[in-house]
Amino acid sequence: MTGPAPGPPELFTWEFATDPYPAYAWLREHAPVRRTTLPSGVEAWLVTRYADAREALADGRLSKNPVHHGGSSQARGKTGIPGERSADLMTHLLNIDPPDHTRLRRLVSKAFTPRRVAEFAPRVQELTDRFIDGFAPRGEADLIHEFAFPLPIYAICDLLGVPPEDQDDFRDWAGMMIRHGGGPRGGVARSVKRMRAYLVELIHRKRGDLGDDLISGLIRAGDHGEHLTENEAAAMAFILLFAGFETTVNLIGNGVHTLLRHPAQRQQLQESLARGESDLMETAVEELLRYDGPVELATWRYATCPLTIGGQPVAAGDPVLVVLAAADRDPARFDAPETVDLARRDNPHLGYGHGIHYCLGAPLARLEARAALATLLTRLPDLRLAVDPGDLRWRGGLIMRGLRTLPVTFTQRPPQGK
Repeated sequence: MTGPAPGPPELFTWEFATDPYPAYAWLREHAPVRRTTLPSGVEAWLVTRYADAREALADGRLSKNPVHHGGSSQARGKTGIPGERSADLMTHLLNIDPPDHTRLRRLVSKAFTPRRVAEFAPRVQELTDRFIDGFAPRGEADLIHEFAFPLPIYAICDLLGVPPEDQDDFRDWAGMMIRHGGGPRGGVARSVKRMRAYLVELIHRKRGDLGDDLISGLIRAGDHGEHLTENEAAAMAFILLFAGFETTVNLIGNGVHTLLRHPAQRQQLQESLARGESDLMETAVEELLRYDGPVELATWRYATCPLTIGGQPVAAGDPVLVVLAAADRDPARFDAPETVDLARRDNPHLGYGHGIHYCLGAPLARLEARAALATLLTRLPDLRLAVDPGDLRWRGGLIMRGLRTLPVTFTQRPPQGK
């Protein structure tokens, strides 16, 4: 005789942050569209099944614009990216709907064409080798702070056109933004305001000296009658920086962590790389995105009218959060979803979203992840965790999933070319 089914799991605790997947499995089975009170006090619907998630991500009745949030002004102030509201940085791709979204996305998409991303590959490899050179002779490193974090921040700064002498400031501001409450009180909002002030000043500077970078491209678009305001340009540069580095920090960090916890899969990948092959690395990055991806919940959506998601009525004005991490382990869509299979071919994961808000920077993030993982595994083949896996700590925060630190050891190696 079996006992009663366990009750709802406790969400958003430190234990949950370490391993949210059992709780998401319970939600998928028992309450796939569930109204939940978030740590901020805001109530929102969590969508956890793959089919419902994919449908919700493409549903035009779910707006990205916080103006549609039916809660109080205080509740509306607790959604979105910390600090963006007070810094007047709301008019970016994650907060707007068509037609403005269509117009701005068309402008920015020119920076992420396959040709532009391919041209950027040598710079990504140069950065990758430089950061590994910095710690390879020591035989130990924190792969978050010394590798996964600086690589995408300097890469996106190059893409935006931030001068080299200013990029360390961006690293400091970005570091504060991803602490999610781990820094001084008000530190995130101050960093966002400083970043905005700098971006506005940089836009003014670049007007007299346009280059081939993304900010120059935004300025040209505005000058050619595309109706891009200065505030839109600053907000667009901000969200590309924010979304373009934190997701990649987590993709690299979570990816290395997964490989270290699955040695047989890692060995197959290393053997493939040693043979000069690239196919397994390409499917490996997709599997790492699915299995423990960098974005746990898709960014906020708001019902513009009464609708039904997964059989659950949702009222107009209600916030909806699609749980990508839960959808991507749904056994109704993926065979053996709890198993890491780097060669998985049938893998339509939602790691970078779906629909018109699919991540614009996904090609660049994939390029960075492939370069980072391939170079690490090749240059430091005996890489191993320096602590017990249970001692690792995950950053707090609602949307992103990433490690605070990732201490590793390996055989000391000289810098490349020495």
